[in-house]
Amino acid sequence: MDPQVASQAILDFYREIKFLGNLLMRKKYTPPKGVTKQTGEFLKKLASLNLPPVVKLTPNQAREQMERGVAARDVAPLPIAETRELRIPGPAGLIPARLYLPRDASAKPPGLLVYYHGGGHVIGSLFSHDASARGLCYHGGCAVLSIDYRMAPEDVFPASVDDSYQALLWAHENAKKLGCDPKKIAVGGDSAGGNLAAVVSLMARDKKGPRICYQVLIYPLVDYRCEGESYKKFGKGYGILEAETMKWFQNHYLGKDPKRHSDWRASPLLAKSHAGLPPALIIAAGCDVLRDEARNYASKLISSGVSVEFIEYPGVLHGFFGLTQMIDEADAANIVAGKGITRVMAT
Repeated sequence: MDPQVASQAILDFYREIKFLGNLLMRKKYTPPKGVTKQTGEFLKKLASLNLPPVVKLTPNQAREQMERGVAARDVAPLPIAETRELRIPGPAGLIPARLYLPRDASAKPPGLLVYYHGGGHVIGSLFSHDASARGLCYHGGCAVLSIDYRMAPEDVFPASVDDSYQALLWAHENAKKLGCDPKKIAVGGDSAGGNLAAVVSLMARDKKGPRICYQVLIYPLVDYRCEGESYKKFGKGYGILEAETMKWFQNHYLGKDPKRHSDWRASPLLAKSHAGLPPALIIAAGCDVLRDEARNYASKLISSGVSVEFIEYPGVLHGFFGLTQMIDEADAANIVAGKGITRVMAT
């Protein structure tokens, strides 16, 4: 299918998704066993669109398809005080960023969560993950600084890591100017963004950088070797992230050298030590190729003496956190993340 046709199809998908139960499927599709009813309806409609897989698109085409799909979502944004567009000095030029400020920040300066969007280090943007950043600001009562780091294949590993750590340093140094508390700096992200949040936490520890008070890791990509039982079980037919999609991301971001795949800056699960890291909330999707590495990272942190809250939502897919008002578990996970942030920021 031509990419422009695919983009229009996904627009229609998001406009009509709340009426899924009444829509006529263009082709028969049976959701895999184990997914929730709402997830199954999501998968039915996704299958009916007959969209080309990401691996058949160029990175730019995949980015455009993602942006158009997000733009078509008919969901009212959560109310916050304001957003500001910023440019942060980075190692290779200015890094676009967006600051979200909570409504109830007048009494005292709020904490600041530095947020990294997902997308396999290839796709995704401030726009595509606006709802997630806004949700964390709203539910967590904190400011959120969303970072538009450089991506592959234009800028391969470790460009995104370098941008992400520099953004953390800048956030800490400029927290007061942003109206935030520099003693309450957290990091977070989903998927590849969870990867970057985990990596900068390790870097801050090793470089004696800013003290991070909390990690919010949402179905984090923490092992770029792209293998394991969950890859076998959920690698095909479970939504937007399949095993071959992960290989596509891996090739664009890291290339084919196994040594890069095992570099702890790409695979934080493989770091030599996880001791002394900030407390973490790790959210996993039950039907996700990344499920096992989220479990493994939680176990690794716990065995290293790190305080961890691990929550796995059965029957949902990778990417569910951004599907609020469509999938109940997404709303629940956003609230859980907000409560965790609120609790840590209050201490």
